[in-house]
Amino acid sequence: MSMSTRLILALVIGFALSAAVGAWLVPFLRKIKAGQSIKEIGPTWHRSKEGTPTMGGLMFILAVTVAVLGLCWPEFQKGNWGSFFVLIFALIYGAIGFLDDFEKLKHKKNLGLTARQKFLLQLAVAVAFIYLLRLFGLLHRSAVPGCIDVYLPFWNLSFAVNEIVYVICAAFVIVGTVNAVNITDGVDGLCTGTSLPVFLFYTALCYRFGEHYLGLGVFSSALTGALLGFLIWNFNPAKVFMGDTGSLFLGGAVVAMAFAYDMPLILVTLGIVYLLETLSDIIQVVYFKLTHGKRIFKMAPFHHHLEMGGWTGKKWKERELFVLFTGVSLLFAIISFLGVQNRF
Repeated sequence: MSMSTRLILALVIGFALSAAVGAWLVPFLRKIKAGQSIKEIGPTWHRSKEGTPTMGGLMFILAVTVAVLGLCWPEFQKGNWGSFFVLIFALIYGAIGFLDDFEKLKHKKNLGLTARQKFLLQLAVAVAFIYLLRLFGLLHRSAVPGCIDVYLPFWNLSFAVNEIVYVICAAFVIVGTVNAVNITDGVDGLCTGTSLPVFLFYTALCYRFGEHYLGLGVFSSALTGALLGFLIWNFNPAKVFMGDTGSLFLGGAVVAMAFAYDMPLILVTLGIVYLLETLSDIIQVVYFKLTHGKRIFKMAPFHHHLEMGGWTGKKWKERELFVLFTGVSLLFAIISFLGVQNRF
Protein backbone atom coordinates (compact mmCIF):
# COMPACT_ATOMS: atom_id res chain seq x y z
CA MET A 1 0.00 0.00 0.00
CA SER A 2 1.49 3.36 -1.05
CA MET A 3 2.14 6.22 1.35
CA SER A 4 -0.59 8.35 -0.25
CA THR A 5 -3.14 5.54 0.00
CA ARG A 6 -2.44 4.97 3.70
CA LEU A 7 -2.65 8.67 4.50
CA ILE A 8 -5.95 9.03 2.64
CA LEU A 9 -7.27 5.87 4.29
CA ALA A 10 -6.30 7.25 7.70
CA LEU A 11 -8.20 10.47 6.93
CA VAL A 12 -11.32 8.56 5.82
CA ILE A 13 -11.26 6.17 8.78
CA GLY A 14 -10.77 9.06 11.20
CA PHE A 15 -13.67 11.02 9.74
CA ALA A 16 -16.08 8.09 9.42
CA LEU A 17 -15.45 6.71 12.91
CA SER A 18 -15.60 10.10 14.63
CA ALA A 19 -18.84 11.11 12.91
CA ALA A 20 -20.42 7.69 13.50
CA VAL A 21 -19.43 7.52 17.17
CA GLY A 22 -21.00 10.96 17.62
CA ALA A 23 -24.37 9.61 16.51
CA TRP A 24 -24.30 7.28 19.53
CA LEU A 25 -22.21 9.30 21.99
CA VAL A 26 -24.14 12.59 21.94
CA PRO A 27 -27.51 11.00 22.87
CA PHE A 28 -25.73 8.84 25.47
CA LEU A 29 -24.09 11.86 27.10
CA ARG A 30 -27.48 13.60 27.19
CA LYS A 31 -29.05 10.52 28.74
CA ILE A 32 -26.52 10.39 31.61
CA LYS A 33 -26.81 14.18 32.01
CA ALA A 34 -23.14 14.80 31.27
CA GLY A 35 -23.83 18.50 30.73
CA GLN A 36 -21.26 21.28 30.79
CA SER A 37 -21.47 23.90 33.53
CA ILE A 38 -20.85 27.42 32.22
CA LYS A 39 -18.71 29.88 34.16
CA GLU A 40 -20.75 32.70 35.65
CA ILE A 41 -18.01 35.21 34.82
CA GLY A 42 -18.24 34.42 31.10
CA PRO A 43 -20.34 36.20 28.47
CA THR A 44 -23.98 36.16 29.56
CA TRP A 45 -25.19 34.68 26.25
CA HIS A 46 -23.09 31.56 26.95
CA ARG A 47 -25.48 30.68 29.75
CA SER A 48 -27.85 29.23 27.14
CA LYS A 49 -25.24 26.50 26.55
CA GLU A 50 -25.65 25.22 30.10
CA GLY A 51 -26.22 21.48 30.01
CA THR A 52 -24.74 20.88 26.54
CA PRO A 53 -23.03 17.47 26.73
CA THR A 54 -19.29 17.51 27.31
CA MET A 55 -16.51 14.91 26.87
CA GLY A 56 -17.32 14.76 23.14
CA GLY A 57 -13.57 14.57 22.51
CA LEU A 58 -13.99 10.84 23.01
CA MET A 59 -15.19 10.77 19.39
CA PHE A 60 -11.91 11.79 17.80
CA ILE A 61 -9.81 10.06 20.47
CA LEU A 62 -11.40 6.69 19.63
CA ALA A 63 -11.19 7.34 15.89
CA VAL A 64 -7.49 8.23 15.81
CA THR A 65 -6.61 5.35 18.15
CA VAL A 66 -8.28 2.80 15.87
CA ALA A 67 -6.69 4.33 12.75
CA VAL A 68 -3.16 4.41 14.18
CA LEU A 69 -3.26 0.90 15.64
CA GLY A 70 -4.83 -0.44 12.45
CA LEU A 71 -2.59 1.25 9.90
CA CYS A 72 0.77 1.63 11.65
CA TRP A 73 1.66 -2.01 12.32
CA PRO A 74 4.13 -2.10 9.40
CA GLU A 75 5.87 0.93 10.91
CA PHE A 76 5.99 -0.65 14.36
CA GLN A 77 7.55 -3.77 12.84
CA LYS A 78 10.27 -1.60 11.32
CA GLY A 79 10.97 -0.10 14.75
CA ASN A 80 9.38 3.27 13.92
CA TRP A 81 7.54 3.84 17.20
CA GLY A 82 7.06 7.60 16.92
CA SER A 83 3.32 7.52 16.19
CA PHE A 84 2.74 5.01 19.00
CA PHE A 85 4.54 7.20 21.53
CA VAL A 86 2.59 10.27 20.36
CA LEU A 87 -0.68 8.37 20.67
CA ILE A 88 0.08 7.06 24.17
CA PHE A 89 1.23 10.50 25.30
CA ALA A 90 -1.92 12.18 23.97
CA LEU A 91 -4.10 9.44 25.49
CA ILE A 92 -2.57 10.01 28.92
CA TYR A 93 -3.26 13.73 28.66
CA GLY A 94 -6.77 12.90 27.50
CA ALA A 95 -7.16 10.69 30.58
CA ILE A 96 -6.09 13.61 32.79
CA GLY A 97 -8.74 15.71 31.06
CA PHE A 98 -11.29 12.94 31.55
CA LEU A 99 -10.61 12.91 35.30
CA ASP A 100 -11.08 16.68 35.32
CA ASP A 101 -14.38 16.45 33.39
CA PHE A 102 -15.58 13.64 35.63
CA GLU A 103 -14.91 15.70 38.76
CA LYS A 104 -16.80 18.63 37.28
CA LEU A 105 -19.79 16.47 36.42
CA LYS A 106 -19.77 14.73 39.80
CA HIS A 107 -19.88 18.01 41.70
CA LYS A 108 -22.06 19.80 39.10
CA LYS A 109 -19.72 22.78 39.09
CA ASN A 110 -17.15 24.14 36.66
CA LEU A 111 -14.43 22.84 38.94
CA GLY A 112 -12.31 19.74 38.45
CA LEU A 113 -8.84 18.74 39.50
CA THR A 114 -6.91 21.46 41.27
CA ALA A 115 -4.39 23.46 39.24
CA ARG A 116 -1.59 21.90 41.29
CA GLN A 117 -2.83 18.36 40.66
CA LYS A 118 -3.10 18.92 36.92
CA PHE A 119 0.28 20.65 36.69
CA LEU A 120 2.16 17.89 38.54
CA LEU A 121 0.46 15.14 36.52
CA GLN A 122 1.18 16.89 33.24
CA LEU A 123 4.78 17.67 34.17
CA ALA A 124 5.52 14.07 35.13
CA VAL A 125 4.08 12.76 31.85
CA ALA A 126 6.04 15.37 29.87
CA VAL A 127 9.37 14.39 31.43
CA ALA A 128 8.67 10.68 30.83
CA PHE A 129 7.80 11.40 27.17
CA ILE A 130 11.03 13.33 26.53
CA TYR A 131 13.16 10.58 28.05
CA LEU A 132 11.29 8.02 25.94
CA LEU A 133 12.04 9.95 22.73
CA ARG A 134 15.67 10.26 23.80
CA LEU A 135 15.91 6.52 24.60
CA PHE A 136 14.61 5.52 21.16
CA GLY A 137 16.76 8.00 19.27
CA LEU A 138 13.98 10.34 18.18
CA LEU A 139 15.85 13.36 19.53
CA HIS A 140 19.01 14.32 17.65
CA ARG A 141 22.10 13.80 19.77
CA SER A 142 24.59 16.62 19.44
CA ALA A 143 28.26 16.18 18.56
CA VAL A 144 28.84 17.98 21.84
CA PRO A 145 28.88 15.35 24.63
CA GLY A 146 25.86 15.44 26.96
CA CYS A 147 23.87 17.72 24.64
CA ILE A 148 20.88 17.56 22.30
CA ASP A 149 20.66 19.55 19.09
CA VAL A 150 17.71 21.93 18.83
CA TYR A 151 16.56 22.83 15.33
CA LEU A 152 15.89 26.48 14.51
CA PRO A 153 13.23 26.77 11.77
CA PHE A 154 13.52 29.33 8.95
CA TRP A 155 17.29 29.66 9.53
CA ASN A 156 17.81 25.90 9.11
CA LEU A 157 20.34 25.85 11.92
CA SER A 158 20.81 23.68 15.00
CA PHE A 159 22.42 24.50 18.32
CA ALA A 160 23.50 22.29 21.18
CA VAL A 161 21.65 22.35 24.51
CA ASN A 162 22.66 20.49 27.65
CA GLU A 163 20.43 17.40 28.05
CA ILE A 164 19.24 18.27 31.54
CA VAL A 165 18.44 21.84 30.51
CA TYR A 166 16.68 20.49 27.42
CA VAL A 167 14.49 18.12 29.45
CA ILE A 168 13.51 20.85 31.91
CA CYS A 169 12.70 23.39 29.20
CA ALA A 170 10.92 20.80 27.04
CA ALA A 171 8.72 19.70 29.95
CA PHE A 172 7.53 23.26 30.55
CA VAL A 173 7.02 23.84 26.81
CA ILE A 174 4.86 20.70 26.70
CA VAL A 175 2.74 21.63 29.70
CA GLY A 176 2.41 25.22 28.48
CA THR A 177 1.35 24.18 24.97
CA VAL A 178 -1.19 21.63 26.20
CA ASN A 179 -2.85 24.22 28.41
CA ALA A 180 -2.70 26.85 25.67
CA VAL A 181 -4.76 24.53 23.45
CA ASN A 182 -7.13 24.00 26.37
CA ILE A 183 -7.60 27.77 26.78
CA THR A 184 -8.57 28.08 23.10
CA ASP A 185 -11.55 25.79 23.67
CA GLY A 186 -14.03 28.50 24.64
CA VAL A 187 -16.29 29.00 21.62
CA ASP A 188 -18.19 26.44 19.52
CA GLY A 189 -15.78 24.73 17.13
CA LEU A 190 -12.91 27.14 17.87
CA CYS A 191 -10.33 24.68 19.18
CA THR A 192 -11.37 22.14 16.55
CA GLY A 193 -11.03 24.59 13.67
CA THR A 194 -7.77 26.06 14.95
CA SER A 195 -6.23 22.59 15.30
CA LEU A 196 -7.17 21.34 11.82
CA PRO A 197 -4.43 23.31 9.97
CA VAL A 198 -1.91 22.21 12.60
CA PHE A 199 -2.47 18.53 11.81
CA LEU A 200 -2.61 19.23 8.09
CA PHE A 201 0.87 20.73 8.54
CA TYR A 202 2.11 17.56 10.26
CA THR A 203 0.61 15.44 7.48
CA ALA A 204 2.30 17.59 4.83
CA LEU A 205 5.64 17.05 6.60
CA CYS A 206 5.24 13.32 6.00
CA TYR A 207 4.84 13.95 2.26
CA ARG A 208 7.84 16.28 2.32
CA PHE A 209 10.22 14.07 4.29
CA GLY A 210 9.21 10.59 3.15
CA GLU A 211 8.37 7.06 4.29
CA HIS A 212 10.40 7.22 7.50
CA TYR A 213 7.77 9.58 8.92
CA LEU A 214 4.76 7.66 7.61
CA GLY A 215 3.61 6.65 11.11
CA LEU A 216 3.48 10.27 12.19
CA GLY A 217 1.72 11.14 8.95
CA VAL A 218 -0.93 8.48 9.59
CA PHE A 219 -1.53 9.85 13.09
CA SER A 220 -1.92 13.45 11.91
CA SER A 221 -4.02 12.52 8.87
CA ALA A 222 -6.33 10.36 11.00
CA LEU A 223 -6.72 13.14 13.54
CA THR A 224 -7.46 15.65 10.79
CA GLY A 225 -10.28 13.42 9.56
CA ALA A 226 -11.48 12.74 13.10
CA LEU A 227 -11.66 16.47 13.85
CA LEU A 228 -13.69 17.04 10.69
CA GLY A 229 -16.06 14.30 11.84
CA PHE A 230 -16.25 15.86 15.29
CA LEU A 231 -16.95 19.28 13.77
CA ILE A 232 -20.31 17.95 12.54
CA TRP A 233 -21.35 17.87 16.19
CA ASN A 234 -19.21 20.71 17.52
CA PHE A 235 -19.84 23.49 14.99
CA ASN A 236 -22.04 26.35 16.18
CA PRO A 237 -24.57 25.76 17.58
CA ALA A 238 -22.64 22.94 19.22
CA LYS A 239 -24.48 19.75 20.08
CA VAL A 240 -21.50 18.61 22.17
CA PHE A 241 -18.30 20.10 23.62
CA MET A 242 -14.95 18.31 23.51
CA GLY A 243 -14.35 18.98 27.21
CA ASP A 244 -10.94 18.80 28.86
CA THR A 245 -10.93 15.17 27.71
CA GLY A 246 -10.67 16.35 24.13
CA SER A 247 -8.72 19.60 24.51
CA LEU A 248 -5.94 18.04 26.63
CA PHE A 249 -5.69 15.13 24.17
CA LEU A 250 -5.43 17.64 21.31
CA GLY A 251 -2.86 19.71 23.18
CA GLY A 252 -0.83 16.59 23.86
CA ALA A 253 -1.00 15.59 20.20
CA VAL A 254 -0.02 19.08 18.96
CA VAL A 255 3.12 19.29 21.09
CA ALA A 256 4.08 15.59 20.92
CA MET A 257 4.11 15.72 17.11
CA ALA A 258 6.46 18.70 17.16
CA PHE A 259 8.89 16.81 19.39
CA ALA A 260 8.50 13.55 17.45
CA TYR A 261 9.48 15.44 14.28
CA ASP A 262 12.33 16.88 16.38
CA MET A 263 11.40 20.51 15.69
CA PRO A 264 9.69 21.83 18.86
CA LEU A 265 10.51 25.49 18.09
CA ILE A 266 8.12 25.38 15.13
CA LEU A 267 5.35 25.65 17.72
CA VAL A 268 6.07 29.40 17.94
CA THR A 269 4.57 29.97 14.49
CA LEU A 270 2.50 26.83 14.05
CA GLY A 271 0.72 27.38 17.37
CA ILE A 272 0.43 31.15 17.03
CA VAL A 273 -3.30 31.17 17.88
CA TYR A 274 -2.74 29.11 21.03
CA LEU A 275 0.16 31.38 21.95
CA LEU A 276 -1.82 34.60 21.51
CA GLU A 277 -4.77 33.22 23.46
CA THR A 278 -2.50 32.32 26.37
CA LEU A 279 -0.61 35.61 26.27
CA SER A 280 -3.89 37.54 26.39
CA ASP A 281 -4.81 35.61 29.54
CA ILE A 282 -1.42 36.25 31.17
CA ILE A 283 -1.38 39.94 30.21
CA GLN A 284 -4.90 40.41 31.56
CA VAL A 285 -4.07 38.86 34.94
CA VAL A 286 -0.76 40.71 35.36
CA TYR A 287 -2.20 44.07 34.32
CA PHE A 288 -5.25 43.57 36.56
CA LYS A 289 -3.01 42.98 39.58
CA LEU A 290 -0.57 45.78 38.81
CA THR A 291 -3.31 48.37 38.27
CA HIS A 292 -5.58 47.09 41.08
CA GLY A 293 -8.55 46.20 38.92
CA LYS A 294 -8.03 47.71 35.45
CA ARG A 295 -8.23 45.53 32.34
CA ILE A 296 -6.67 45.62 28.88
CA PHE A 297 -9.21 43.20 27.41
CA LYS A 298 -12.93 43.17 28.07
CA MET A 299 -12.42 39.54 28.93
CA ALA A 300 -9.63 37.02 28.44
CA PRO A 301 -8.73 34.92 26.56
CA PHE A 302 -8.78 36.98 23.39
CA HIS A 303 -11.74 35.28 21.68
CA HIS A 304 -14.01 36.47 24.51
CA HIS A 305 -12.62 40.00 24.09
CA LEU A 306 -13.74 39.96 20.46
CA GLU A 307 -17.08 38.40 21.41
CA MET A 308 -17.76 41.30 23.75
CA GLY A 309 -16.92 43.99 21.20
CA GLY A 310 -13.47 44.87 22.47
CA TRP A 311 -11.50 47.69 20.75
CA THR A 312 -13.66 48.07 17.63
CA GLY A 313 -17.13 47.75 19.17
CA LYS A 314 -17.97 44.89 16.80
CA LYS A 315 -19.28 41.87 18.71
CA TRP A 316 -17.92 38.90 16.83
CA LYS A 317 -20.31 35.98 16.44
CA GLU A 318 -19.08 32.48 17.16
CA ARG A 319 -19.07 31.43 13.52
CA GLU A 320 -17.09 34.55 12.60
CA LEU A 321 -14.55 33.73 15.30
CA PHE A 322 -14.31 30.20 13.93
CA VAL A 323 -13.50 31.52 10.45
CA LEU A 324 -11.04 34.12 11.76
CA PHE A 325 -9.08 31.82 14.05
CA THR A 326 -9.06 28.90 11.59
CA GLY A 327 -7.89 31.23 8.84
CA VAL A 328 -5.05 32.64 10.94
CA SER A 329 -4.04 29.12 11.97
CA LEU A 330 -4.03 28.00 8.32
CA LEU A 331 -1.90 30.97 7.25
CA PHE A 332 0.71 30.26 9.92
CA ALA A 333 0.66 26.54 9.16
CA ILE A 334 1.66 27.40 5.58
CA ILE A 335 4.35 29.79 6.82
CA SER A 336 5.62 27.10 9.20
CA PHE A 337 5.78 24.55 6.37
CA LEU A 338 7.90 26.92 4.31
CA GLY A 339 10.18 27.41 7.31
CA VAL A 340 11.16 23.75 7.64
CA GLN A 341 11.64 22.77 4.01
CA ASN A 342 15.30 21.92 4.51
CA ARG A 343 14.99 20.20 7.88
CA PHE A 344 16.07 16.76 6.58
